[in-house]
Amino acid sequence: MELKITILVDNKNSWMIDYSQDLLNAISSKGHLCNLIHEQSEVKKGDVLILLSCNNIFKSLSLNVFNLVVHESDLPEGRGMSPLTWQILEGKSVIPVTLLEATKELDAGKVYGKINLKLNGSELIDELRELQYNATKNLILSFLDNYPNNQSVSQSGVPTYYRSRNINDSKLNLSKSIEEQFNLFRISDNLRYPAWFEKNGFKYKLEIKKIN
Repeated sequence: MELKITILVDNKNSWMIDYSQDLLNAISSKGHLCNLIHEQSEVKKGDVLILLSCNNIFKSLSLNVFNLVVHESDLPEGRGMSPLTWQILEGKSVIPVTLLEATKELDAGKVYGKINLKLNGSELIDELRELQYNATKNLILSFLDNYPNNQSVSQSGVPTYYRSRNINDSKLNLSKSIEEQFNLFRISDNLRYPAWFEKNGFKYKLEIKKIN
């Protein structure tokens, strides 16, 4: 069955931009008509809309039969912003990646599938993103393979929420060791949001790179 599928990435500075063409190619190779866009106004009627790294809540949900979102938490726990980052800072090593239906309420839709990321604690941001993307792609392709007989389950339990991160969340504490702050280094982006500290009225950034 050929499906009309749209991928929307409206955050043009998102790391997901680097992977979105690969996702489009993977979907197209399944025989579907797939389109990649970056503006909500470009969304048209179709079968499936895939919302990835979107800054704004998409409200025209009636245009497509399914509206899919991927979220890195065991919903309803961990709704909100940057769930993978927050959980790594909490010291978690198993993080669910969840495929769900987009709704007008943030991260509250029915769940279609889940893959657990199992981390060894050494992964830096680029490795984490690759793992996150691969799980995202596998969930979406599995959903399309099962279309239109996709099974879903409603979320149950008390929701919790993560807030949006800002530059101060990447600030290092000079009184703490590298060991104590290693997870903060792991989720730092050397270009977009590097780890930094302040001393004697000056600000400095520290970059991290795996060399072995």
